[in-house]
Formats: sequence, structure tokens, C-alpha cells
Amino acid sequence: MSQNPNIYLNDPDPLSELLTRLDLKAEVYVNGDFCGSWAVDTAGSKRIPFHLIGSGSAWLHFEGKTPKQLTTHDLVVFPHDAHHVISSSATRPDPALVNAPIEHEGEATNMVCGFFEFGNPALFPVLAALPSVIVLKSDSEQAGQRVAGLISQMLNELQQRQPGFYSVIDQIAFLLFIELLRQQMASGELETGLLGALFDARLGKALNAIHQGPEKPWTLSTLAEQAFMSRSTFAEMFSKTVGLSPMKYLTLWRMTQARHMLQTTQLSVSQIAQQSGYESEAAFRKAYRNTLGEPPGVVRAHKA
Repeated sequence: MSQNPNIYLNDPDPLSELLTRLDLKAEVYVNGDFCGSWAVDTAGSKRIPFHLIGSGSAWLHFEGKTPKQLTTHDLVVFPHDAHHVISSSATRPDPALVNAPIEHEGEATNMVCGFFEFGNPALFPVLAALPSVIVLKSDSEQAGQRVAGLISQMLNELQQRQPGFYSVIDQIAFLLFIELLRQQMASGELETGLLGALFDARLGKALNAIHQGPEKPWTLSTLAEQAFMSRSTFAEMFSKTVGLSPMKYLTLWRMTQARHMLQTTQLSVSQIAQQSGYESEAAFRKAYRNTLGEPPGVVRAHKA
């Protein structure tokens, strides 16, 4: 058998690379029938909550927006963990009813609740360009067959409860999140921001180079070469899309990854400085403080 390097998946796309390094996870923790008068708000966990209507209907109450009815297989996601209420009524419920014990009589709505989160949290605006709430209606063209198929598969797993279904539904939720990002991009909602840059063929190559090798001695010129662009055009397009200059983004990525190493490893500050692309520990400490607002020793002290 001849060797063909093209068959090996050893060059991940920019979005996959970033989500892997940020350790994106998904978890489903509620699958229940809500009867009578009910209301839930799952915000405040510093994660990304989502709700899927398995059957029946509900109403989404969101600050500054008209109540929106949710029906079977509708999916709603809150990228910035915004406060929200999903209830049985179009009228905003009394605060005392929110997250109160569930009644066992009356018309039932099946709802699946979960969240997405990054195991390696970062300060740079991964989801900044996304709106506060995304409602993916099951009957919309935006949802498409892929989303509908994933939703049906998740609900089937929850109903059949075969061995391993806990792991399966979490992985399906993970796939739903990827599809959600793709749908947002396809709708033109992500023309700017980091996610928009990741979906851009040229800027994505430069971002991938930064994410895969933050320790390399990148310059504006070498990053522009990765994007197959002139230095001036690359700098302008990167800054306009991402909201940061290429070199500021490089520094921010280096420092957030350095903070993760400070939190999760026993590497010395000097070793982390080298892995972050700094020959001098003093230069690394200065960059860390200027970027994250505190010296690296504070992270180690909190860890201890």
C-alpha cells in the first residue's frame, strides 16, 4: 500500500483547533415533563445554557424582547449566560414561580436542559459576536436537516436509555453547538469577531498558526505570510474583523494559555515563559501583568 499523506487528518481546521484547545464540553442535566404553571431560569452558572423543547410548547421571556413561543424541537441558547425565563405562560411569571417545584397535573411540556462550557477558560472574546439569545426554530430553513437529525437522535437516546446514553447525549449536544455556530456563520451573523475570522479562509490560517504554535517568534510579516496576504492588508483585515491587532491577539493568546499552565501544571514561571515564546522571564512577567492585570504569582497563590 503506497503512502498518501492526504489521507491523514493531521491538520485540524481553525475552529476545531480552537475548540479543542479551549476544551469545549457539553452536558445535558435535565430531561423532564413540566406540568401546570411553571417557570425556569438557568442563568448565572457562568456557562452557556440551552433548552430544547422535546414536545409541547413554552414561552421564552427575555429582557427587552417580546415573549416568544417555543414549540416541539425548538432550541434556544444563551451564549453569554444572560438571564431568561422559560415558562408555561405568555405572561411573564411571578418571580416566586421561577424554579419552584414542578406540578404533576395539567398539560405537560417536555424540556431538555443543558449547558456548554470551556474547560480552559480564556479572556479573549470567543463568543463576543454572538447575540445574547439564539432561537433555532425547528420549522425554519436555518435549522436544516443536520440540526433536526441531531435533535431527533438526542430525544430518541433520552427515551430509549440504552447503555451509554449519558455519554451519547452529551456528545450530541456538543455537535449541536458546532452546528449552531455554522448556522450563525451561514446567516451572515458572524462577519466580525473571532469566530468570523476563524471561518475566513485566510485569517483562519493565521489564527491556526498562533493557536498551534504560540511559542514561535511570530512577527506581523510571518503571520501575513500564513494568510497569503500583504502585511498591510492582513493587519487591516485582522484588526477590523477580530477587534485586536494581530500582535495584540498573539500576546493575549499566549497569556491566557500561560495562565492555564500556571493553574494546571507544576512548570516553573521560567519554563512557562519559554513555552509562551519569551526568552526572558522578566519580559514574560511584564507582558503577563500588562495583559491580565496581575502577576503570574497570583495565579499560583490562588492555586495553592
